[in-house]
Amino acid sequence: MQVVLAQEVEPIVAGLLGGISPPGGPTGEQLVVLKSITRDLWGRADIDVGNLTPLSPDEVAKALNRPQARQRFAEIMMTLELCRHPMSMAQVELAEKYVAAMGINDIEIEASRTAITKGAEAAATDLERCYSEILPEISELSLRDRYLRLDKPDHALAERLRKLRDLPEDTLGYQYLEFYRRNNIELPGDDIHVPAHYVNHDMNHVITGYEPTAPGEIARSGFLLATNDSHHNWLEFLLTMSIHESGVLNHGNIRAKVATLDRTGVPEFLGEGLRRGTHCTVDLSQVDHLSIAHLPLDEVRKNFSIVPLQSAPG
Repeated sequence: MQVVLAQEVEPIVAGLLGGISPPGGPTGEQLVVLKSITRDLWGRADIDVGNLTPLSPDEVAKALNRPQARQRFAEIMMTLELCRHPMSMAQVELAEKYVAAMGINDIEIEASRTAITKGAEAAATDLERCYSEILPEISELSLRDRYLRLDKPDHALAERLRKLRDLPEDTLGYQYLEFYRRNNIELPGDDIHVPAHYVNHDMNHVITGYEPTAPGEIARSGFLLATNDSHHNWLEFLLTMSIHESGVLNHGNIRAKVATLDRTGVPEFLGEGLRRGTHCTVDLSQVDHLSIAHLPLDEVRKNFSIVPLQSAPG
């Protein structure tokens, strides 16, 4: 489900181009990411971002009447803000003009300014608050009520997950445990950090084929976003970018990284994730993975129209 209408794509892109053009213009990385979103998320390879005439804040606000389109514009604007290194107050102030013209004041839009003026720790606090708001929506369906957060280990949950090892090797459940073994990750329950979310999150790593590297995390989030550009998928994508692109946010044991999308091959890896997501027939964040853990992984992928992964970042 896409909330941006076909006729809204070009003014959104032109407005975003204006929003990343402070004195000195957009960075190469910002342009690459904007081109990828335009081409791979919206399927508009016909739009030449480099030769597009930027729209002013008032012009793009006039072109976008629907609240959903305005919200999406603001969320992508922040995504592109996070792709400027080092962070720039001129960039932040310009982006704020565009977002203000949309009449949007969501807290996540302010994270870049907070990081510059108050430091990364304050920005992380704001972003974690946003994360808490969507946590139920991005957590494993059958575990949401009991396991959103744990104050102490719940080894019964970990043991329940460990029993998936009894399934045949080709099943989703068995491969889920292999993902943990291969990457030396502690099982939810033994690890108390948002267990219901990480069952969901890592099941989707297995289904999409992305490893838990910085490029893999960005591509996985982009995949889900392209399948259903709901607010919770957009916000999770922004949070992923805050961890793995801007270096603003540490999350649990995950350490922040900077300029992942400036690495060779990573923008193309994200682009493929966006394209693959447009083919998927279900929002993976809303799937009851434990109820299908007994199915062969190939069957799950076929049922959800998961296109095979072709590339890997350099």
